[in-house]
Amino acid sequence: MAEQLQPDAWLLDVGLVRPFDTNSYLVDDGTVTLIDTGLWVNWPSLRSELADAGYKPADIDRVLLTHYDLDHTTGLRHLAPAFDGPIYIGQRDYDLATGGFDPPLCHHKGLFHRLVRPFFPIAGDDIRPVRDGDRIGSFTVFDTPGHNPGHVAYVHEDGAAFVGDLVWERDGTLTPPVWLDSYDMDELRASIANFWSRTPRISTLAMGHGDPITSDVDRRYRELLATVEDPAMQA
Repeated sequence: MAEQLQPDAWLLDVGLVRPFDTNSYLVDDGTVTLIDTGLWVNWPSLRSELADAGYKPADIDRVLLTHYDLDHTTGLRHLAPAFDGPIYIGQRDYDLATGGFDPPLCHHKGLFHRLVRPFFPIAGDDIRPVRDGDRIGSFTVFDTPGHNPGHVAYVHEDGAAFVGDLVWERDGTLTPPVWLDSYDMDELRASIANFWSRTPRISTLAMGHGDPITSDVDRRYRELLATVEDPAMQA
């Protein structure tokens, strides 16, 4: 069921069971933006969650993708043909999805992406790669590689941060994604720290997996920083 996080933002719960309980988000600040789209087999469906928030696919003006993983991109197909607006994704993951970048076959996640991308392209005609610092309406793009080479986060000017799989939330605790689902854990830990040092004060931390955090964000993120900066936790 869609949940209103703040006056202009909704959580769309488009998942099955863990680890496939992916979140999408909708922001309506005068322009309707959908952040991530879940799997193509979501239940509840993306369309039903949009309807629960009072929207339909034709209302969406643009889609922001945090990265190219099937549980964040393949729900796009359920917006067609009503949605035909621009789709944004980090430059390196745009290259990954379109064949401009070939991850090594000996890499666990790189091999997976090379196998699936011919069958699961990003569904849309207007796909626009973005880079660190780009502005998309009221959003600023932050490069956050590690989970994927071109993973990005989008921070809205009202303080809501949509961070995809930069971090996960489990039972009230923030954690990095696991090694099996990431490209480079050292790079991921660095991104977790760099993102926090570069962003303005965040009022809502909205991740792809787990419950978004709408209070006491600073303390809970700093608890995460203490673990990713602890050498004992990096072994």
